[in-house]
Amino acid sequence: MDAETFIRAVYAQHGTVLLRYAVRRLRGDWHRAEDILQEAVVRAWSHAGALGTAPETMRPWLFTVVRNLLIDDHRARVLRPLAADALEDTDVPVADEVNRLLTGHVVTDALDDLTEQQRGILRHLYFDGSSVAQVSELLGIPKGTVKSRAYYAIRALRRALAARGVDG
Repeated sequence: MDAETFIRAVYAQHGTVLLRYAVRRLRGDWHRAEDILQEAVVRAWSHAGALGTAPETMRPWLFTVVRNLLIDDHRARVLRPLAADALEDTDVPVADEVNRLLTGHVVTDALDDLTEQQRGILRHLYFDGSSVAQVSELLGIPKGTVKSRAYYAIRALRRALAARGVDG
């Protein structure tokens, strides 16, 4: 007898009874019960030579296998509980255009709280990508002054953002 014929015969003769038994023991979890039944049928196929195909000899053996699989499943879940609830409550941030636009509006609004000098330093260093030496040469001020103004401009920007509820 080939595997497909054997498996169909086992399901036809014993599938419904074994599935109901497993579902009852698993408190209504049909998916896990079906998995356990499938494993029992695979084990029956691997022991087909010793079992034979007579329903009266196979059914007690299948019930024992299903019972043992149920016990193994329970023990595995006790030792390694599923974190399904934790996954359902997980908020996965998704980068999207709306979030970027809103952040841009908040930053633009916060920049309005800065002085023209502070906005200029930040624009040259961070938006234009100029180096401290380039900004120093462009504005005709020492490099140390550029660094100092940038430091205080960033502090002022952080305060302005914090006032709008943006941390970090």
